[in-house]
Amino acid sequence: MSISVLVADDHQVVRSGLASLLDESDIEIVGEAINGAEAVEQACEHQPDVVLMDIRMPEMDGLQALERIRQKKPDAQVVMLSTYDNPTYVARSVALGAADFVLKGATRADLITAIRRAANREAPSDSSVLRRVKGCMGKRREQNDTQTPLTNRELQVLRHVALGLSNREIGRSLTISVETVKEHVQNILRKIDVGDRTQAAVWAVRRGLV
Repeated sequence: MSISVLVADDHQVVRSGLASLLDESDIEIVGEAINGAEAVEQACEHQPDVVLMDIRMPEMDGLQALERIRQKKPDAQVVMLSTYDNPTYVARSVALGAADFVLKGATRADLITAIRRAANREAPSDSSVLRRVKGCMGKRREQNDTQTPLTNRELQVLRHVALGLSNREIGRSLTISVETVKEHVQNILRKIDVGDRTQAAVWAVRRGLV
C-alpha cells in the first residue's frame, strides 16, 4: 500500500526534484502547495499520510502552517524540509509537533526513511537532527553537576530559551502553561543573575548547555 504525501515548497524545481526522488518508491505525491496557506488547505482536503513541508515560504511559512495543520488535524504527520540546519528551526519544529526534520541535501534513502517512519508513527531515526535537538531540549541535569543553580525543569526551559523559542512554544513543548513558563524564566534570570532572555541564552551557550 502506497504512502500518500503532500509536498509544500514555493520552488517548482524543488517540487519536481522531490517527485523524481520519490519516483519508483511506495510513496505517492497526492498534492503540491506553493505556500503555507495552500499547504493547510490541501492537507485538510487530501488527508495525506505525510506532509513534506518547506520552512521558508511566502504568505505563511512552514512553521506557521505546521501549527495550523496540527490544530486542525492533531494526528497529522508533518516532516519539515529545509536548506538550513538551524537549531531554532528544528527546536520550533519539535515544539509545534513535527514528525521529523530533513535537510534538502539529504540522500534519497534518508528522505524515504523519514517519510516512511512518519507514516508509520515511528520516532525519527537515530541520525535525525530533530531527534538530536529534541534530546537536548529534554535533557536533565547531570547528577554530578553542582555548578548549575537551576532545577531540572528550569534547565529544560533555559535550553528552550537559548534555542530561540517563545513562551508559548516552550509551554507546548514541555506541556506546561505559559504562566508557568513565565515563572520559570523569571526564576532563571534571577538565579543566574542576568537581565534578559538574550543574556540567559549566552550564559547557557557558554556553559555548553545547548
